[in-house]
Amino acid sequence: MLTETERQTLQGWASRRRTAQGLAQRARMVLRCADGLTNKAVAAEMGITRETVGRWRTRFVRDRFAGLSDEPRPGVPRTITDAQVEEVVVRTLEEVPEGATHWSKRELARRVGISPTSVHRIWRAFGLKPWVVEEFKVSTDPFLIDKVRDVVGLYLAPPQNAAVFSVDEKPQIQALERTAPVLPMVPGTPERRSHDYHRHGTVDLFAALNTATGTVIGATSARHTAEDFTGFLAEIDRQVEPGLAVHLICDNLGVHKAPAVKTWLLEHPRFALHFTPTYSSWLNQVERWFAELQRRRLDRGVFCSIDELTGALEQWIKYWNANAKPFKWTKTADQIINAIGHYCDRISGPGH
Repeated sequence: MLTETERQTLQGWASRRRTAQGLAQRARMVLRCADGLTNKAVAAEMGITRETVGRWRTRFVRDRFAGLSDEPRPGVPRTITDAQVEEVVVRTLEEVPEGATHWSKRELARRVGISPTSVHRIWRAFGLKPWVVEEFKVSTDPFLIDKVRDVVGLYLAPPQNAAVFSVDEKPQIQALERTAPVLPMVPGTPERRSHDYHRHGTVDLFAALNTATGTVIGATSARHTAEDFTGFLAEIDRQVEPGLAVHLICDNLGVHKAPAVKTWLLEHPRFALHFTPTYSSWLNQVERWFAELQRRRLDRGVFCSIDELTGALEQWIKYWNANAKPFKWTKTADQIINAIGHYCDRISGPGH
C-alpha cells in the first residue's frame, strides 16, 4: 500500500528521463506491485527475474524509500552523497553556467562542492559529455519517405540477377607535400610532421561500392563533369557481367542528373539510378568507404605530385578489393523514418 506522497515520488523517479536507471526500474517495480500485480507478473512485464522483484518489494515494505537504495559495499566509505550525484546530473542536463554554453568539470565542482575528478567520474558513469556537440540536418526532400524505402530496400533486399552499387565522387583530393621530412614514431614520441605544406594540385575520385561484395570500382579524373561521370558509368558497364541489371545509388548532385547522363542511361537500359534524399549522404554506403580511405591513406599521406597521389589511390583500391568485405546495413526503412520523426518532434516546439 502506498500513500499519495509515496506514489507521487515513485512516479517521479520512474518517469524522469535522467533518473539513474537502477532506481527508476525499482520505482516501476514498486508501482506495479502496488497496482495489485504479482511478482511473477511484474517480472514478465519488465523482463527481469521474479526473485529480483521479490527482493526489492520486500525491501520497500520494510524500509520504504531507503530500501530502494543500493546497500553499502565493502571498501572506503562514500564521500559523495546520492543528492550530490543527482545535482551534478541535473545541472549538467538542465542548466548552463552564467556566461557560458556548457559546464566545465571545475566550474560544476565548485557549484556542487565536490572535486573536479568526482564530477568527471559522475559524467563518465552517466555517459555525459558536455563539451561534445554533434550536428544534424533534417532532409526537406518532399519524397523523403519514398527515397528512404527505395535505397534501404536495395541494401536489405537487393533484386535478383542484379548488381547494386553505391556511387559518389570524392572531389578535390589534395596532393600535399610537407615542407620538412616526416619524423617517424619512436617509443614515447608520436610521428611528427611540419604544419605547413606545398600543394601540388588536386584530383577527383569516382567510386562505386558493390554493396554485396564490398569491392570498389574506382577512377580518377581532373574534374567531375557530366562527361567524366558518363565515362565512369561506361567503366562500370565494362566490369559488370553483361547479364546483370545494374542499380546505382547516387546523391542529388547536378552532374548525376545532367542531360548527357540521361542520354547515356537511355542507351544502356540495364542501368537504373536511385537517388538518396537531399541532405542524406549518410544513406550512401560509399561515404563509409570514403571515410576509411581518408583515415587510413590520405590524412597522413605525403604526395609530391598528382601522379604520386593517383598511384596511391589506385594502390589503395587494389588493396581494399583484395581484402574486401561488405558493410552490413542493419537499420530498416521504418526505423530510419521513425528516428527522423523523433528528431522533428524534438525540434518542432514553439517558435520552430
